Amino acid sequence: MNKQRRNTLKSASGLGVLGLFVAAGLIKPEMAMAVEDKKAFDAKSMTEAYGAIGSGTPVASKEITINAPDIAENGAVVPVSVISRLGKTQQIYILIEKNPSMLAAAFTFLEGSEPEVTTRVKMGQTSNLHAMVKADGKYFFATKEVKVTMGGCGG
Repeated sequence: MNKQRRNTLKSASGLGVLGLFVAAGLIKPEMAMAVEDKKAFDAKSMTEAYGAIGSGTPVASKEITINAPDIAENGAVVPVSVISRLGKTQQIYILIEKNPSMLAAAFTFLEGSEPEVTTRVKMGQTSNLHAMVKADGKYFFATKEVKVTMGGCGG
């Protein structure tokens, strides 16, 4: 093992896997950062959240699929998948209308990546879940209502 590689691995070990990827040049630090604009997380309405993200008013699209349960028995752990069939997908955002922080997740895709994400979100109550996609510089969205029987955001 050469000295440069050993030092890279050694310095990355304290940073975990993410640090290893950054040190190896597989991802850039800005790709690993959360959305920097705190306004998007603090938004109190969908219009405000869309504005903070910079999307203006997104257009509804049938090319976005949201897979989430119709009824979530536990709002603390709601599985959500979003698939975009829109060409040149750059970002996928997951927003939850009635959560204290509407923006639940944001994902950025490199050109040629499969625009599909699977994660778990917290939902404090029954709400519309919005998947917003930035594709080719334009914004689109799809919505699905998820009924929550046991709260997850402080409930």
